[in-house]
Amino acid sequence: MNKYQVVFSPAAQRDIEALDTADVLQVVRDVKSYLETSPLPFGKQRIKKMTGFKPPLYRLRSGDFRAYYRIAGDTVIILAVTDRKASEKVLRKIR
Repeated sequence: MNKYQVVFSPAAQRDIEALDTADVLQVVRDVKSYLETSPLPFGKQRIKKMTGFKPPLYRLRSGDFRAYYRIAGDTVIILAVTDRKASEKVLRKIR
């Protein structure tokens, strides 16, 4: 099984720093457990490939938060971590 390297972009780093400790722990735990082993959607409800993005953009659901990421080789790059209510605004920026 491939192990992917997960990297937080500077913007995602700032997003994480703005969250409460409990939320940070939850998001980081989910990112590690899902994205280090299998970042592609495969029957998992938590991971979704977003439509209309080139290169492909994926979303990981973690409680009330969403982590948006891209895959480059064996590296998963987290572009943004946001509350689900703010997702639309973040997606417009990533596009």
